[in-house]
Order: sequence, then C-alpha cells, then structure tokens
Amino acid sequence: MSETKVTVKADSHSARKMMLIRLAVCAILTSMAVILMYFEFPLPFMPPFLKFDFSELPVLFGTFALGPLWGIVIELLKNLIHLPATGTMGIGEFSNFITGSIFVGTAGLVYRKMRTRPGVALSVVVGTIALAIIAVPVNAFITLPLYASAMGFSTEAIIGMCTSVNPLVKDKLSLLLAVFVPFNLIKGFGVGLWAFLIYLPLKNFVNKIYDKTHKKAEK
Repeated sequence: MSETKVTVKADSHSARKMMLIRLAVCAILTSMAVILMYFEFPLPFMPPFLKFDFSELPVLFGTFALGPLWGIVIELLKNLIHLPATGTMGIGEFSNFITGSIFVGTAGLVYRKMRTRPGVALSVVVGTIALAIIAVPVNAFITLPLYASAMGFSTEAIIGMCTSVNPLVKDKLSLLLAVFVPFNLIKGFGVGLWAFLIYLPLKNFVNKIYDKTHKKAEK
C-alpha cells in the first residue's frame, strides 16, 4: 500500500515537473514569436495587407519540442498578445492564427514520427503544402469577407488593390491563386528553410525537451 502511495506521489511530482517545463518553454517561445511579429515587411507583388515575418519560427520549434497541440497554443497566445498593436481590427491576427495553426500543426504531426533533420525538412514541406491548400477556402469564405466587412471595403475593392501590385489578379479566384497561394508557399518554405538551417545546433535541446515532456505518454 505504501509503495502505491509512493508511486502515485512520484507520478504526481513528475507530471507537475513536465507541466512546468511546458509552460516555461511555451512562455519563452511565445515572447520570441511576439517580438518577431513586429519585424514584418512587404513582399514584391503582394498587397500591403499581406506582410511577411518570421514569428512562425519559434512556434515551429515549440511544436517540435512540445508537440502539435502546444504549438497551436503558442500560435494563439502570440496573436492574442499582438492584438493591441493590430491595424486590421483583429482580422489579421485571426487569419494568422488559422494559417499558422495549419502549418505548425501539420508539421508537428509529421515531426513526431520522424524526429531528425530530414524529418524537419519533410514536416516543413508537408506543412507548407497543407497551408497553401487549406488556406484557399479559409481565405475565400472566412478571411476575405471578414476583412471586407471590418474595413468597410467590398471584395471588388480588395481585388482592385491587389491588381495594382499584381497584374495577374483579375477576380476572386485569381486573387486566391496568384496572391494567397504564393504568399503562403513563401511563408512556409521561408520559415522552414531557417528551421532546417538552425535545427542541427538545437536538435539535442529540442529532443531533450520532447523526451522530458512525453515520458508518461510513452510508458
């Protein structure tokens, strides 16, 4: 009986320790992601409301270290903290959360099965493809209507804004295919390239955190 109590107590202590590690890593990476959101910049042939930043990089490493669910938590916290600085009435942050969650969630599921540098490459490729595909209906039926409503623009006005910087944009479909798909591909592979390059020196740390926070699940 006493041995059972000791085991339960040890398991409880281990669970608390794992949660503290998760929360600490989550807080650090969320802070890094929020800071990186302020270093955004426009891309050629992209409308002014689409700007690139590397805030998904710490979120991606959080996904590798803690798992897909925690990556999505970091993604959510990052965008909630950035809300006071938004100029899009929260639509940009909402879109960033949805697309970022698709990217890191998919990448995390792949990496969980292949925790190596090639696994990083594969996870980024799969995550980016998922992002580019799923973001099309998300932008068509959710983000664009919300943005148009919040900013007082018609969809035609948004199309016209995009046509001025990208002549390939003629209608809503070409807007999705010539603007949003390329942007998400650049975003996914751009972040993924840096993740691949800096993974090697961080590999032991990432996998150590993963092992410490997944001991109970793997027993």
